[in-house]
Amino acid sequence: MKPILPLLLIFVVSLAFGQTDKRLKNYDAIVNKVMTDWKVQGIAVAIVEKNKVVYAKGYGFRDVEKKLPVTPTTQFAIGSCTKAFTAATVCLLKEDNVIDLDQPVRKYLPSFALYDEYASNNMTPRDLLCHRSGLPRHDMLWYGSTASRKELVAALKYLQPSKPFRTMYQYQNLMFMTAGYLVGELSGQSWESFAKQRLIDKMGMSSTNFSIIDMEKAADHSLGYIERDDKVEVIPYMNIDGIGPAGSINSTATDMSKWLITLINGGKYNGQQILSTNTIREIQTPTMVAPAVVPLPYDENGYATYGLGWSISSYRGHIRVEHGGNIDGFSASTCFLPKDSLGIVVLTNMNGSASTGIVRNYTIDKLLGLSEVDWNGRLLADAKKAKDNAAKTKKAADADHVAGTSPSHALKSYVGKYEHPGYGIVEISMNGEDLVVDVHGLKSKLKHYHYDYFEAVDEQYFDHEKINFSSDIRGTVDKLFIKLEPAVDDIVFERKPEISALTMDQMKKYIGDYDFNGVAAKVYARQEKTLFLFVTGQPEYELSPSKANEFTCKELKGFVFRFNVDGQGNVTELVSNQPNGVYTAKRK
Repeated sequence: MKPILPLLLIFVVSLAFGQTDKRLKNYDAIVNKVMTDWKVQGIAVAIVEKNKVVYAKGYGFRDVEKKLPVTPTTQFAIGSCTKAFTAATVCLLKEDNVIDLDQPVRKYLPSFALYDEYASNNMTPRDLLCHRSGLPRHDMLWYGSTASRKELVAALKYLQPSKPFRTMYQYQNLMFMTAGYLVGELSGQSWESFAKQRLIDKMGMSSTNFSIIDMEKAADHSLGYIERDDKVEVIPYMNIDGIGPAGSINSTATDMSKWLITLINGGKYNGQQILSTNTIREIQTPTMVAPAVVPLPYDENGYATYGLGWSISSYRGHIRVEHGGNIDGFSASTCFLPKDSLGIVVLTNMNGSASTGIVRNYTIDKLLGLSEVDWNGRLLADAKKAKDNAAKTKKAADADHVAGTSPSHALKSYVGKYEHPGYGIVEISMNGEDLVVDVHGLKSKLKHYHYDYFEAVDEQYFDHEKINFSSDIRGTVDKLFIKLEPAVDDIVFERKPEISALTMDQMKKYIGDYDFNGVAAKVYARQEKTLFLFVTGQPEYELSPSKANEFTCKELKGFVFRFNVDGQGNVTELVSNQPNGVYTAKRK
């Protein structure tokens, strides 16, 4: 990826909209300064008042190297601004009398299950849409993964909650994914198809799609950018189709202005009722209170609540309904003030940028004739403080490092695949002299930290994550522990066997009678190609292959059965290595 220096001069594409609006005096200068200060390469802004677009403009470049300008019809990833569309699709099912927002999800999805049984039985569609499931983010379950929506829903029961159900607001992408999956199951089509037919097409949002794959095909789409080591560079797109209902929509300022007009005007667009007035009221009714920062950092902002797919608060005495969005290379803000009939969308091609909220706030101040607040200066100071605090935290964490230690095994002993029933596979491999961790295709070199702890050096995906390996009673590395979700215990991945299955021909050499010092044992196979061990006076044991000539038993934890072979490959004895000793049976 070729580094791109921060833009000193921002290329501006102007449209006729809003150029004569006196309220927006010096608006371009403000946006340009925000872009420069936050190293944003491109921004698109649209402003809606009552039932029309009063301003739409593109700033900067959608592709800096090719000098392709941003326009109001440039496609950007809108990230979590997608959640409002998903909430609307669930409410449309309610309008169709297909679903009740306050009935258990299990009524509609009988297989739905969470870690906590009470939450499993009582979670409702409303709960899915307002971040009160008790689960923290658990984003590394889906981030980078190719798992289907159905597979992600099935994995929920293995995710540890950090709070009791309905006791605290905790932002959660997987619940919105589940809401979209529910829409698909009940409508008999995909969530994408339902949302397109019932929302996107009816509002004429012709430049809006649901996958980064489709955005890349558009003639006017933006690249995504990220700042690393004070340099701005292109970042590859991240396909998030699996988690789609939580954040996969791509759109334009022009299209998003149609969405805002619909929301401001009681669900109507161009005279057509897209959403009922009851749905419009439902989505912006406070449902869950977000934790407060006391005292509030700024007097202009009130305490935050969450409706259905929207954050609801006050801004300088005005009700503000808003949602941000961030996904690799893009940041967005969609906002409307229902009592003022004002809507604003800000789309950018910069990863994790505060610029969207700054431009949004400046826009509100100007349109409502409020006194000027230095939002840019305030948030720049906040960002510097956060950066300094992060450096201090890392320094404090490094104080835990114990110097002069070594791993307990040769590095190649850690190599293998490790599995968690929810998170899937973590693979450890060797690249030259270094260990490498791979989680859903996201890779990082591992540096020895101390003892059997290793540190992932990649900052973007792992942020210096520590990985701890453990060994079983025989000294074999059998587990790894990694804190992929900070709010809960380390996620435990168990080492997968090197061999997972044998053919009937491969099992034949083990079949026979064995003698444990006078106690008869028999090894045999069945038609389902499974090997069994029967010892006189004991139950039947199923043997699972793990390594060459080595088996484990799911009924006997800690037991390993090894078949010794002679120089011609013939099995001569069966060795049972178990917690209370090692026992050898000669083959008859």
